[in-house]
Amino acid sequence: MTLLLDSFWRAAAYCLHPRVIALSLLPLLLMSALAFGAGWFFWEPALDAVQDRIGSWALLGSLVAALEGAGLTGLRAALAPLVVVLLATPVIVVCSLLAVAMLMTPAMVSLVAARRFPQLERRRGGSLLGALFGGAWATLAALLALLLSLPLWFVPPLVLVLPPLIWGWLTYRLMGYDVLAEHADAVERRALLREHGTTLLAMGVLCGYLGAAPSVVWASGVLFVAMAPLLVPVAVWIYTLVFAFSGLWFAHYALAALEARRRAAPAAPPSAAAASGPVLPLPRAAEPAPLALPPPPAAAAPPPAALPPGADAPPPAGASPWPGR
Repeated sequence: MTLLLDSFWRAAAYCLHPRVIALSLLPLLLMSALAFGAGWFFWEPALDAVQDRIGSWALLGSLVAALEGAGLTGLRAALAPLVVVLLATPVIVVCSLLAVAMLMTPAMVSLVAARRFPQLERRRGGSLLGALFGGAWATLAALLALLLSLPLWFVPPLVLVLPPLIWGWLTYRLMGYDVLAEHADAVERRALLREHGTTLLAMGVLCGYLGAAPSVVWASGVLFVAMAPLLVPVAVWIYTLVFAFSGLWFAHYALAALEARRRAAPAAPPSAAAASGPVLPLPRAAEPAPLALPPPPAAAAPPPAALPPGADAPPPAGASPWPGR
């Protein structure tokens, strides 16, 4: 819980960093261009299709007529734009999340690592291909879940539960891989996602609820249609900042958990000798026998000194000094 709260406040503070704000402009421009392009080409056909569908449902047509009779005039004209916006919201949310994951997350992870974890080793256990493949299947699964759960959105309690859960799961899948791809190897990444999976999923769901904030902008009814050039960029930028916050939150949490894991159990790569098995002592070569040197020559005895006349010569060595004994 301490790590979770510490990462939350750090991520909130990093959202005010000038580099993060500058990075959020690129997804904003991209998503605004896509939203305006889709509205230019598909807005009128989508409104006509929704109005025809509303007219073909007798029960819904009777309900709308009753509400208009009760004083809600113009409900039929406002209902079609609201339905179109409701259907377009999941697509915009998913595209904004993908744009942030691709364009902002690597730079934000580098920022967090440079400021907080400069000594953390980069083992590069992820790849761009793995990120693209994992993001593609997770996005398809989330869109399928949104499509299948769409009829349940009209049930008041479920509309507050199902979309944030789906968006939170997608956030967890995308951010969990991206923030660890550069610094953790494959074994460490799988271990961290397994050990902290519940916490990371809860973080993703909370970010999914934060992502519902722009729905207030979308639910402007007729005002949205009149002020679309202003409200669309505002809503997209809110989505961008929310998912940028989620990327920073995941980065602070995951890198701190990775550093703690390495500090607790440092992974020393096995040496070549250990990998090849036990080292046996080499047999020692026989030492050559020392050379036999000849004994040093005996010192020559000095010549006997000359005796004075009449003196007896000294007895030879070994002879008794007393003759006759």
